[in-house]
Amino acid sequence: MSLSVVGTTREGVPVVLLKEGSSQTRGRDALKNNIEAAKIIASMLKSVLGPRGMDKMLVDSMGSVTITNDGATILKEMDVQHPAAKMMVEIAKAVDDEVGDGTTSSVIIAGAMLEKAEELIKQGIHPTIIVDGYRMAMRQAMDSLNKIAKEVTAKDHAILRNIARTSMESKIVSVDSDVLADLAVNAILAVAEETAHREVPVDNRLMAVDLDNVKLQKKPGGAMRDSSLIKGIIVDKEIAHSEMPKRIIDAKILLLNSSLEIEKTEFEAKISIDRPEQMKMFVDEESRMIKTMVDKITQSGASIVICQKGIDDVAIEYLTRANISAIKRVKESDVNALAKATGSRVVSSLEDLSPKDLGFAQLVEERKVETDKWVFVEGCKNPKAISILIRGGSERVVDEAERSMHDALMVVKDVVQKPAIVAGGGSTEAFIAQKLRAWATGVSGRVHYAILAFADALDSIPIALAENAGMDVIDTLAGLRAKQLSANNPWIGVDVKEMKIGDMYKKNIIEPLAVKEQLLKSATETTAMILRIDDILSAARGNAGGA
Repeated sequence: MSLSVVGTTREGVPVVLLKEGSSQTRGRDALKNNIEAAKIIASMLKSVLGPRGMDKMLVDSMGSVTITNDGATILKEMDVQHPAAKMMVEIAKAVDDEVGDGTTSSVIIAGAMLEKAEELIKQGIHPTIIVDGYRMAMRQAMDSLNKIAKEVTAKDHAILRNIARTSMESKIVSVDSDVLADLAVNAILAVAEETAHREVPVDNRLMAVDLDNVKLQKKPGGAMRDSSLIKGIIVDKEIAHSEMPKRIIDAKILLLNSSLEIEKTEFEAKISIDRPEQMKMFVDEESRMIKTMVDKITQSGASIVICQKGIDDVAIEYLTRANISAIKRVKESDVNALAKATGSRVVSSLEDLSPKDLGFAQLVEERKVETDKWVFVEGCKNPKAISILIRGGSERVVDEAERSMHDALMVVKDVVQKPAIVAGGGSTEAFIAQKLRAWATGVSGRVHYAILAFADALDSIPIALAENAGMDVIDTLAGLRAKQLSANNPWIGVDVKEMKIGDMYKKNIIEPLAVKEQLLKSATETTAMILRIDDILSAARGNAGGA
């Protein structure tokens, strides 16, 4: 095996460490390389921020096209190779997974923090001191955030609706955001469960939300306003036989996670048949066994069978004769959602089947959605799993609408679980930046400059909003700071629709406190991680250096 020499001892003895083909970048070069890569990622996302932001067209190796301005989706679809750039992608993923919104802002702020840090490093300030200053500033920023945040009622439909609409303002669906926002709020409130003590007043009880209980089903065709909330589940399958009932009122639902057919033996077996009568006896016995299964279903009172696995053709025939509908090969996630929505128990064996295992729905109906036939299970009693059917003019539109609806559901969930809000439009970032500058005057040492750099990085959000709207950046930022100071109002922000400075709270441009907290934490920690790297060791690719 061939190895490379990377150094020598004082006596001149070579020290062999890395495989041939490996590379090492050290000190300022390593740091500069990482910062540049992270800044490129941030600059790519900067143009998509806000209602006036632009979209990106992403084409993968197979030619599939994605058009979006969702930061998390853009970074996920990009084939990023640079390790520091991958860390920026991880910020977006962490923020998206945790709070669902603020992905673009977190990357822009992190990029700005690294850019400001680069300037401080050129002035002779050590990266470790910058990291300490950034973390001090982040803690102070979080404290200021919580002081200005407004507490709200977790079930306040108007507030939740405005939260959902704000998250959609920069999306392609913004024209129909009023309809989609209502769907998002109603969906979250339907699946939310109280977690606080029963003695606490209803409006103040804490809520828990599992987004897995909200199923998003999309179908191109129609208008986006045709999207609807189904208090039940949409199963993207059709009834197994054309003569089975297609509309069942007051349906009793049996959920099966085992197949309704003769199971094959685990070991190989052969049956010798030398007479036609034997063949008939064999087929008749199989038919009898399947009929026994169907009889048990009939006796339970079930009016529809929803099976996770296959259903034998003979079983379908017997079910059709018994006037029982059936759906086969339904996804496990749909079966579990149906169990929550209808109150039924998922049955593994028909041996212990009883009427208590059945679920209930007011209506089970097969409907044609464009070219497909889907089964709608509606009117479930106290459903804890529901569906949203998203419509749109084309496949690209419904894909983006689905992403927008996911973000809206997440931000509504954030407020339901942590009922506190702040204003959008860059108002919060600009106000906290001013507070940090005032606080930094009392901090001595070089960390003082790092705190000021953190504050300048926060201003990158209102700056990006103004740039994307075609506003004068210098005038906008100066006017924003002056109005916030003179009115002592943290909600003065950049109104990109009217191209001026205004009170964003009065315009109902509001965001969850949880989103702002998460993006500040994620951006700071990722920036700190990149700044602390002073050595990059890249392994040889492929078989380089092999024997």
